[in-house]
Amino acid sequence: MSDSVNHVVVVGGGVIGLSCAYFLARAGREVTVLDQRSAQAPNCSTGNAGMVVPSHFIPLAAPGVIGQGLRWMFKRESPFSIRPSANPRLWQWAWRFAQACRPDRVEAAKPILRDLSLASRDWFVRLSETHGLDFGLEQRGLLALCKTSEMLAHESALVEEGRGLGIAAETLDARAVAALDPAVEMDVAGAVYFRQDCHLNPAVFRQELLRKLTEMGATVQWGIDVTRVEREGKRLRAVSDGTRHWEGDAFVLAGGVWSSVLGRQLGVRLPMQAGKGYSMTLTKPPQLPSICSLLMEARVAVTPMGETLRVGGTMEIGGREGVVHAAKLRGITQAMPTYFPAFGPGDFEGQPVWTGLRPCTPDGLPYLGWCPGLTNTCVAAGHAMLGLSLGPVSGAVIASLLTGEDPGIDLCLLEPGRYG
Repeated sequence: MSDSVNHVVVVGGGVIGLSCAYFLARAGREVTVLDQRSAQAPNCSTGNAGMVVPSHFIPLAAPGVIGQGLRWMFKRESPFSIRPSANPRLWQWAWRFAQACRPDRVEAAKPILRDLSLASRDWFVRLSETHGLDFGLEQRGLLALCKTSEMLAHESALVEEGRGLGIAAETLDARAVAALDPAVEMDVAGAVYFRQDCHLNPAVFRQELLRKLTEMGATVQWGIDVTRVEREGKRLRAVSDGTRHWEGDAFVLAGGVWSSVLGRQLGVRLPMQAGKGYSMTLTKPPQLPSICSLLMEARVAVTPMGETLRVGGTMEIGGREGVVHAAKLRGITQAMPTYFPAFGPGDFEGQPVWTGLRPCTPDGLPYLGWCPGLTNTCVAAGHAMLGLSLGPVSGAVIASLLTGEDPGIDLCLLEPGRYG
């Protein structure tokens, strides 16, 4: 594609879809964004942990994950579970996930995750410092807090591996951790400190993207549930909600886990399962860390956002939207005081609970690139827990493809057609 692309229709108004729209609009294209939710509805782009994480260079599908998951399966408060279902797509996904957990697959994935993450971090800095988006980017790193010496040893083994990939990391003992954030009491054996990681308020970032899109003349339409596609040979001509049609020169499928439905109509398999997560945002936390952190044994994320503190976690594969499981929340709220003793169960009482469905691919890598069999349609979906973190680079890549530019990143492992 090239300058012949004047009007692009983006299906999906989360952080991935809006990032694609932003970079396309900056490239001078007319852009229409369609999203099934209302403008105020919560989604994965608003309630997530707000972390930009070059530290996450190992995909979700990795050796040892299945064994750990099986051990967690029978603990109601565990950070990981698979919701039982007779749906064959869930079990097909699980089989593919197991295949992707091979060491050779993971080794091949690490460099591409590294490249995407570092490029996206650079984009966040540029968006904040030169593009005029004000979303409170904090470049203070991330602490992978370890309660036990065993977990600290396990995480420390990744330090050299990360350094070999260009990821700045170092192991800190408990005293060094305390010195890094002295205003907060922590009870840990130590931590791995990832200096390049950042944090921000994801809802504010989304608002800033929408503001900029409005300034650039883009159209964003809410409450549009795109359910059909209209194809002519090797081109997508229009998308439809059953009554209305939106034509375009090019299209981007960026609707998260729901992109699979449209993919099937286009003849491409985009296997994804919803990985449900929870979060609560404390408006008056007893202490406010200055650095975001991961509570490693509990798999809980802790992020300061202005004067508030967001605490979240869990990965519930096959989870249903809007359903809150009290046991999963207990797993989060009970873990927090064990790392941060100033906190107690009462700090979470009465707090609103956010849930979101992360789009998880079987191999832990997003679908990013051309939709097979079509010359004017791209896919940007399946980012799982990295949707915010990889938003800008995903948008930049898609805009490059649709405007005939070199994206500068090897997309081979990210091809949307890799499952047929």
